[in-house]
Amino acid sequence: MDADHLSVQENELLQLVTFAISEEEFGIDILRVQEIIRMMPITKVPNSPHSVEGVINLRGKVIPVIDLRKRFSMEFHAHDSQTRIVVIKIHGMIVGFVVDQVSEVLRIQSNTVEPPPPVVSGVESEYIKGVGKLDGRLLILLDLEKLFSREEIQRAAN
Repeated sequence: MDADHLSVQENELLQLVTFAISEEEFGIDILRVQEIIRMMPITKVPNSPHSVEGVINLRGKVIPVIDLRKRFSMEFHAHDSQTRIVVIKIHGMIVGFVVDQVSEVLRIQSNTVEPPPPVVSGVESEYIKGVGKLDGRLLILLDLEKLFSREEIQRAAN
């Protein structure tokens, strides 16, 4: 990459959907989010991977739902009125993931994002694009392609 290309990226404005899991705050690119829905009944799928909660019927489409608490090996937390399913498109497929609460849509400068440390609150750093600093808070930016492999999504969908 040339220096001009890097400088444009350094000052880029990132638009993120932020959500909480346990005490941690995460963010993903808003363009990846199809919609955010309230928790609904999830149909269990036998022999599915551990982090796959099951499937939902969303307007006639069957969508696999992944529990990010399980994915990150965090302790169990019962779903409540704040629990949401974030529906995203990844690897050409639609998938939902369960979060404790959706916080807000944020715009942050990309130059406030630092590379991920080796381990962040038990979330393996390979899943993290970076850590954003925002008004005294830290925001963990997830790399969805690494968090959910194409094979995993296909297994969850079948």
